[in-house]
Amino acid sequence: MVTEKIIDNASDLEKELTWFKEILKTRSALNSNKETPYKQVEEIDPPYFNGSTSAYSKFVRTHELNFDERFILILALVPHIKPELLDAFLVKNNMTQKIYTEFGGKTGKDHAGFLPTGETAMFILAGRNLAKRFYLQRLFENGHIFAKESILWLEDVNGGEPFLSGALTVSQELLDLFTTGEVRKPVFSQQFPARLLTTPMDWEDLVLPNPVRNRILEIETWLHHHEVLMNDWGMDKKLKAGYRALFYGPPGTGKTLTASLIGKKIGADVYQIDLSKVVSKFIGETEKNLSRVFDRAENKDWILFFDEAEALFGKRTSVNDAHDRYANQEVAYLLQRIEDYNGLVILASNLRSNLDDAFTRRFQTMVHFPVPKPEERMKLWKQGFPAVAALESRIDLRDISKKYELAGGSIINIVQYCSLMALKREDQTIRLQDIIEGVRREFHKSGMTL
Repeated sequence: MVTEKIIDNASDLEKELTWFKEILKTRSALNSNKETPYKQVEEIDPPYFNGSTSAYSKFVRTHELNFDERFILILALVPHIKPELLDAFLVKNNMTQKIYTEFGGKTGKDHAGFLPTGETAMFILAGRNLAKRFYLQRLFENGHIFAKESILWLEDVNGGEPFLSGALTVSQELLDLFTTGEVRKPVFSQQFPARLLTTPMDWEDLVLPNPVRNRILEIETWLHHHEVLMNDWGMDKKLKAGYRALFYGPPGTGKTLTASLIGKKIGADVYQIDLSKVVSKFIGETEKNLSRVFDRAENKDWILFFDEAEALFGKRTSVNDAHDRYANQEVAYLLQRIEDYNGLVILASNLRSNLDDAFTRRFQTMVHFPVPKPEERMKLWKQGFPAVAALESRIDLRDISKKYELAGGSIINIVQYCSLMALKREDQTIRLQDIIEGVRREFHKSGMTL
């Protein structure tokens, strides 16, 4: 369905593309010493969006983008909205049979068109003016608004290659906003190895000891007040921008659910990083995979949740060869990236001792999720069974809670098994023998017997 937001964005982007085409035409003429009404591309005024409410016009006004910034933004957008405008750059040099060096650019694995690089921006905006080229490079520095707000950036290049040869990349969120008018949540893929965590449950459904709940409240306090702490109280010079928490304890004790509920309570998205997609045996790939998540997450108030964190952040190995040395360097880089993240990062592990000591010192809080005590298990059993089901008269949940030491995840697995057995019999009665069989199954998973 074509919405008013889409129509407004398309209208303003068409005007911006007309301006863009005029700049390309002028640069081509200037470069070839042909007749042109302009002495330099900066003389071509960008369109004015008087009274426009499109997402694109609002962004340009809010960020007060100057001529160069505005051009680089539309240059980054062109491959996504009108790629044929860049086809002229695909012409080959007769001497080398390659794209002209001064054009920069590259082709993608699947995209046959021209992908602009930092070099492309330099060619169009600076031409042969070396001083202007040096001046424009600041637009890709970390202190510029493009980097600080993750608006656009240059892709990493291989060691020793000019950094301006990196492809010009625009934020996916901004691309969504400037086209459809709405920001889509990222979809799990190799390029974004994280899944959005959601839960229909509420805090009342989570059974935790009071000391654990108090630690969780500390995290919520930071989420509510960290901006005042950093900005109004001037602690930004003394403290790292983000917050790091470690959840540790046996499987099924509520670590993942707690992370989900924190996000649900404050209205923040929680993304669970899929370590099977992140960790790679190839040198440098783990670092790249994790960077994709952090690059996307910057300045969005997302909560990043790493389950089984020891797969990434376990104790570092002794250095026996070059591969071990690089692996340790890679871990150090990843730890630094987490420490620099300006939001909440939660790492979960079965054992605190599994994680590298140098990293655990960087946590603001460490929360132990113990196996629930008998009274807590009693509450989990009572909450777990469906309201429509009846318990067999000989079932004593208090006795079961004392007798079998189980985590909440195991209890809900048993409840599901018993409920399915009741449905299979076409009745609504939970039987003791099914509970015992369910317990046996859960114990078997851990190599235990009744």
